[in-house]
Amino acid sequence: MKQRLARLHPKYWPTWLALGALRLLVLLPYRWLLWLGRRVGDLARCLPISFVRIARSNIDLCFPELSAEARQRILREHFHSVGIGIFETAMSWWSPNERMLRLIRLEGEEHLQAALSKGRGAILLSAHFTPLEMSGRILAMKMPINIMYRPTNNRVLEHFLAGNRSRRTKRAIQRDDVRTLITALKGNEPVWYAPDQSYRKKGAQMVPFFGIPAATNTATSRLARMTGAAVLPYFPERLPNGQGYRMVLQPALENFPSDDPVADALRFNQILEAQIRRIPEQYLWIHRRFKGLSADYPNYYRRAPGA
Repeated sequence: MKQRLARLHPKYWPTWLALGALRLLVLLPYRWLLWLGRRVGDLARCLPISFVRIARSNIDLCFPELSAEARQRILREHFHSVGIGIFETAMSWWSPNERMLRLIRLEGEEHLQAALSKGRGAILLSAHFTPLEMSGRILAMKMPINIMYRPTNNRVLEHFLAGNRSRRTKRAIQRDDVRTLITALKGNEPVWYAPDQSYRKKGAQMVPFFGIPAATNTATSRLARMTGAAVLPYFPERLPNGQGYRMVLQPALENFPSDDPVADALRFNQILEAQIRRIPEQYLWIHRRFKGLSADYPNYYRRAPGA
């Protein structure tokens, strides 16, 4: 009861209003939602918010070979993608299966079935692309799936997300709950896992991402070694012109894990880089990916004087 009352605090009223608006807007035709998402992205890009500066810095760091105009185009299209992602999240929460199946094509399901046939579970190694929630929803419609996630500090949003994830998936596992993760894998279950964001806890290593050392989670190979689980890259892609989505399960990585967790993390980073270069606007650039493990690491996100 106390937690329920806390969620009614006035500071959460904007969250309740936003959720209510999304619940109504998700009833609109898909192409209308794409248009609305782009307009939300245009608005966000013009606001004096840190996300714009972070995204611009990341894109400049990762694509120095491109012209300033080309990088600006990626930034603009990225915020379109972020805006669309808001409505995609709402669709993944509330749209019926029939609507989702008309929009989403899952490829490579046979690779996952082959991995599970060995009886040791499967790590679906993914990353934070803006259609992320759509990629989880299609898997949940196809099979019992576990997901790893990071809780949010917003009590209303976290309560809502937890309820939705519990309803759609077999388990929603908090990112620090390694015991439950291992239990799922040893039970021959698939686990969606995205270790691509900045990580500075125990086990973090500086691993190149787009050629720049970045604090990286190297736990994937250790989890695979402990459980014997296969590791399959899994990436979502929003198709152009309102054609829907293509979700691809790649074959299990061969000779993985190796004896070097850093080399394994670099291998995944390189696979991820190849996917990002295909659809750069759809990767989540608003995260501070390039943070170091020591004080002498450059601060790529420092606000410029007078900015």
